[in-house]
Amino acid sequence: MKVIDKALVNQLSHDAQKSNRKRKNLNFHTSDSDTLQRMLNAFEPNTYVQPHTHVNPDKREVFIVLTGRLLVIFFNEKGQIIRYVILDRKSGVYGIEINPGEWHTATGLEPGTVVYEIKDGPYDMGDDKNFASWAPKENDKEASDTLRKWLQEIGV
Repeated sequence: MKVIDKALVNQLSHDAQKSNRKRKNLNFHTSDSDTLQRMLNAFEPNTYVQPHTHVNPDKREVFIVLTGRLLVIFFNEKGQIIRYVILDRKSGVYGIEINPGEWHTATGLEPGTVVYEIKDGPYDMGDDKNFASWAPKENDKEASDTLRKWLQEIGV
């Protein structure tokens, strides 16, 4: 049995705040070969996730917000923003299922943002994500500026 309580969520948020990536996940699946990957994922503000899709093999990805506010941005194949969704329990938007092949990224909009994430498995680092060539890699110095530009573009 796995219990998701306030203490666990707070600890994960604390760990994310101290992380260079401003993210931290806690896996509930027992191995990368599990066909259903389940985890808590903490996203602090200004964390940058390089836009990506999940194809070949196709995988769905689900985020259900537990605390805070998560911004999920969708792009076309040229890197233009086509829509976005803010997961926020207070506004009544609790979760999102991302289809295979949809270019997307996510970032926290307030400290302490934690989601329950579900993704088709198995997990293989070599083909789990197809990263966008039109966006900076996570550790590139342009990553922060790119995220800031996207936030300005959608007015968040």
